[in-house]
Amino acid sequence: MQGRKETTHSGTSEGSAGATPSSGLALPTEMEEVFREFRTCEFSTMTRGGVPVAWPLIPLWRPDEGRFVLTTSIGLPMKAFNIRRDPKVSLLFSDPTGSGIEDPPAMLVQGDAEMTDEVHTSLAGMEDYWERIFRVQPAGKMYGSNALTRYLLDWYYMRLHIFVTPRRILWWPDGDFMQTPNEVEV
Repeated sequence: MQGRKETTHSGTSEGSAGATPSSGLALPTEMEEVFREFRTCEFSTMTRGGVPVAWPLIPLWRPDEGRFVLTTSIGLPMKAFNIRRDPKVSLLFSDPTGSGIEDPPAMLVQGDAEMTDEVHTSLAGMEDYWERIFRVQPAGKMYGSNALTRYLLDWYYMRLHIFVTPRRILWWPDGDFMQTPNEVEV
């Protein structure tokens, strides 16, 4: 994962923002399942004043690229501003509601975010991400298919893509934060 260079998203999933096809991580099945099935994670960045702030986001884990994909609306740009100042971010997978997993581990991913300034207005190149969004938030597909809703909320549908490459993963068996976490160095 060293030497990755940032490139502009070309509209296809190959080569997006510097992805390297051989950067996949070998993670335990239990961890992969959490990344795949949890509905949301708490995505944290640092503010200008050095205060951590978290937002619930829907992540997509791309194991073949060894990174997560997230997006943010241009109408809600604080995540993007914070990432530009400090690309160190974290994703906390702590709430299994709706995942269908019994007694999953809680997981904290610490990583480096990268993004371009390109505003995306279509699903092209991110079809897998939007399929996930519509799977975990079915109402989103209904609202998104309404032309009036898209017109009135155009600022929401204009997205910035965020790619997070893990540096370290901590996980607590059975989601028990009282235990000492296991650690995966990436």
